[in-house]
Order: sequence, then structure tokens, then C-alpha cells
Amino acid sequence: MDDFIKLSQLFQTLGDANRLKIIKAMGGKKHSVTEIVDATSLSQPLVSHHLRTLRENGIFETERKGPFVYYTLKDPRLLDALGLMLEISHDTKSLKSHKPVFCYPSWWRDGRNNK
Repeated sequence: MDDFIKLSQLFQTLGDANRLKIIKAMGGKKHSVTEIVDATSLSQPLVSHHLRTLRENGIFETERKGPFVYYTLKDPRLLDALGLMLEISHDTKSLKSHKPVFCYPSWWRDGRNNK
């Protein structure tokens, strides 16, 4: 069950359009706050707030070089996962026509039927 809690926390962290915009703008490269502000057209305080949240939740790591702090995705596979989720969100027809991949495990169904 801990896996589902961790996944839920990840989705909560990613559940903000500005954070997703920041992740997309960064790609897999290092960027300073100023570069991210320029790429996203978001205000500097807003970008800093979201970067702090993303860093505190393990999405980004930082590196200080002189007066600048550079942010990088910890796991670039997140870009692939977000790309896939974006494709799914655009293809609502497939959401209605396919069975969900996730199914309750047999131990859960069996335990529920015993009550």
C-alpha cells in the first residue's frame, strides 16, 4: 500500500499546470530560475515557489554555482511519463473504448467477497 501512497503524493505534486509547464520547459537540462522564468513567462516568485515544491518532493535536484542555483530533473523518465499522460488526455476516445490497465488485485477482490 505504501506504493500507492507514494504515487498519490507524486500526482499531487505534479497536479499543478504551472509545475507541469516548468518541467516541460526545462526538459532534461540544467536551468537557472531566470532561464525558467523566461521560458515559461511565469513570474519569478511563482517559479521559485513551484521549484521549491518540486525540489522538496524529490522531482528536482539543485546545484549552486556562485550566486546561481541550477535545477535539474532527478529522473528524466518523468518527461516520457508526462508525454504519455498528455497523449492520453488528448485522446478521450481511447479512454472510453479501452478497459483500464489497472485492476484490483485478486487478494483484494477475494477478501471483499468473503465479507
